[in-house]
Amino acid sequence: MMGQLYADALGGAITELEYVDGRRVALEAARWFDLIDGDEALLERCASPTLDIGSGPGRLTVALTRRGVRALGIDITPRAVALTRRAGGFALLRDVFDEVPGSGQWTTALLADGNIGIGGHPEALLRRVRQLVRPGGTVLAEVASPDTRSRVDRVRLRIGSRAEDWFGWATVSMSDIERLAHASGFPEVERWTAHGRWLACLS
Repeated sequence: MMGQLYADALGGAITELEYVDGRRVALEAARWFDLIDGDEALLERCASPTLDIGSGPGRLTVALTRRGVRALGIDITPRAVALTRRAGGFALLRDVFDEVPGSGQWTTALLADGNIGIGGHPEALLRRVRQLVRPGGTVLAEVASPDTRSRVDRVRLRIGSRAEDWFGWATVSMSDIERLAHASGFPEVERWTAHGRWLACLS
């Protein structure tokens, strides 16, 4: 999936997300580093231990650690992991579908910033996360607004003339999260908004 261009974005380069139909959307890389509006609505619901999936440079992992919540970030990019560690958080270079420490013992799993789209198959991702959290554990997910259509796109990262390989990325609408959660083994779903962000707690 994301490699050198993602690492460049973490270093400050402006990155775009390109769709197969030619659309390009600028990525707000700055939001990956510092807490943004709505983060508190996620952080306040995290309990030890929390697994931050697709943690990037670790803004949420680090914030939880500073609050005394045991947290681990996992990301597929070495630079993201290094930045998290440098900022005082714990992180591992790991794909969520590979072996993850503490499987079946996590109290909370975070899928912030639309990371429910990882892999392009949200039901498969949630089934995997269901294996990672303990019985009674919760998944906190950020989804798209209810008027957005759930879909799977082929996208790639681009900086100027440089582009990476295409990969699958899913968008999940708030309108569909309850159905998806039930199909993935989470019978209870709470939905709310915070500072224009659409959030769900699956348990």
